Amino acid sequence: MVNGLTTANLGTPDFELAQRQHEQYIDALINCGLEVTICKPDNDYPDSTFVEDIAILTPKCAIITNPGAQTRKGETEEIKNVLTGFFNNIEHIQNPGTVDGGDVMMAGSHFYIGLSERTNDIGAKQLIKILGRFGFTGSTVRLEKFLHLKSGVAYLEDNNMVITGEFTDNGAFRKYNLFKVDDKEGYAANCLWINDFVLVAKGFPTTKELIEDAGYKTIELDVSEFRKIDGGLSCLSLRF
Repeated sequence: MVNGLTTANLGTPDFELAQRQHEQYIDALINCGLEVTICKPDNDYPDSTFVEDIAILTPKCAIITNPGAQTRKGETEEIKNVLTGFFNNIEHIQNPGTVDGGDVMMAGSHFYIGLSERTNDIGAKQLIKILGRFGFTGSTVRLEKFLHLKSGVAYLEDNNMVITGEFTDNGAFRKYNLFKVDDKEGYAANCLWINDFVLVAKGFPTTKELIEDAGYKTIELDVSEFRKIDGGLSCLSLRF
């Protein structure tokens, strides 16, 4: 994990602290009413704690992605084995298409797909075609600065969306109630709605207050060590 890919320039993660933070994250998911399946560690893939990138889960199917980073390609086999126990329909993104799950945000029956360094146009078109077969729709949003789409935008249900940075004035999200996060707290835009709770990153009081003022109950979690390798709250799990 300490050798994970990063652009953050925040130093090397403290592995023992990361383990404690991950345990607190799991506890939070359970407290939100979820049953949690913990995947076994795989030291061959230091980024594999970010399981969100390796699959996209919908009410009707699971889609195994084709990660944009070459060093993450091998993660897909294990996640397929895990998801086979939960989904009858499992689809795949194929070369030369690439998709990272962190670039895919579900808002009702529509999926927004970020075109980034990790997700290309070919992969997005494959994904939209697969989604269409199961009654869903999809559209693309081009990224300029963020690593992933969900690094800067999060759907909180009920037509509410937390948003920051380059996405703030993007017409694709104009129809939503937008909770705009200042750039200095932009990391906290990666928050996570689960059963009427919103998980928020610790250390961003203005964003926490913004979400609470909208009527949500928040759970604050320290994910400092995952931030050092470009990860956030949504990255650490697959929810369905």
